[in-house]
Amino acid sequence: MNEAATELLRGGRRSDGTAADFRVSDGVVVEVGTLSPRAGEPVTELDGRLVLPAFAEPHVHLDKAFTASRVVNATGNLGGAMASYAHLAANGKRGDIQARARRALGLFVAAGVTAVRAQIGAGPLSGVSAIEALAELRSSVADYVDLQIVAHAAVPPGGPAAHRALLLRALDAGADHLGGNPFLEEDPQRAFQTCLQVATERGCELDLHVDESFDSLTFDQVVAGAHESGVRIVAAHCVSLSRLPLGQLRELAASAAAAGVSVVTLPMTNLFLQGREQESAKPRGLTAISPLRAAGVLVAAGSDNVQDPFNPVGRCDPLEIASLLVTAGHQTVADAVTMVGPDARQVLSHASDFPAIGSPADLVAIAAADLGDAVAGAPADRLVWRRGRLVARTSITAEIPF
Repeated sequence: MNEAATELLRGGRRSDGTAADFRVSDGVVVEVGTLSPRAGEPVTELDGRLVLPAFAEPHVHLDKAFTASRVVNATGNLGGAMASYAHLAANGKRGDIQARARRALGLFVAAGVTAVRAQIGAGPLSGVSAIEALAELRSSVADYVDLQIVAHAAVPPGGPAAHRALLLRALDAGADHLGGNPFLEEDPQRAFQTCLQVATERGCELDLHVDESFDSLTFDQVVAGAHESGVRIVAAHCVSLSRLPLGQLRELAASAAAAGVSVVTLPMTNLFLQGREQESAKPRGLTAISPLRAAGVLVAAGSDNVQDPFNPVGRCDPLEIASLLVTAGHQTVADAVTMVGPDARQVLSHASDFPAIGSPADLVAIAAADLGDAVAGAPADRLVWRRGRLVARTSITAEIPF
């Protein structure tokens, strides 16, 4: 081991509250326990901070971020958001898209996120220009955050051939994976099959918007497609699963687990958009989190939209999402943190076994008494490491007059 490359993170606490020091070297954790500094070794004092694996953002629309002040969602629902955003999508400028995306990424990193999967629009309105913009930005932020790009593609005029050509252009423009909402297209099955075919040929994943309403159930077709094709599929939203009879839901969840289909729930945007048509007893806009997890389905949680027509709030902080999972999703605090941490990292194919020896030194140290305090409290001091290098430090000072 090259001792000059090591650093000791001293005086932290694991998620269970036990005290621990952490030694990192060449981007990985090499020792955990009660440790003493070596001669000349840099030491960072953690001052009792809670040390967790860095968070991941599995689903966010960076190209739309911070546009809420530019357009008005007149209805407040999904259709209104899509209609109001169309003009911006058709007239987006590369520099503007990059500036807003960079701002969001900076907030994510400061919050403790070192991996982001971004859903970036492609299709009749903007071609692949937004993907090109994000691909260019990706290289400039690579030392701070792993940015994965999903082509959120709508079928252009011309049918399957034009759709296939768009998907290939998106991958060539820099997209890592393919997405979209094929079940909203004129020919849903044809659109889904085209996505599967191109993903199979190019060896990439499908990361799809699925059942983003209570009156749509296509998750079963996604699961069947995963079984038949062997393509790894991530299904986001899946709102209508929460309304299925429990027996049907359990059967479908077991099949999804067997096919390796992952689900990403997006509580903030779905709670904002869904259920507006119902005058009273508005339903929760969440998927069936607990039954899916009980069946062995990997379920992570993300931001989806940040201050845009689809969701006018959001601060790019996974702990804000974890709080919603607790209050609206009835998850335990520990499970909620897992869904925005290790489980979200797993969706992005990132290691999530911290604090095991050899695990990546992508870490966040939070000034909180415990996990509950971290999730429930106001944003607190945080230190963030990416591959063993400190990339963000947030210090918060409050002056209270009593």
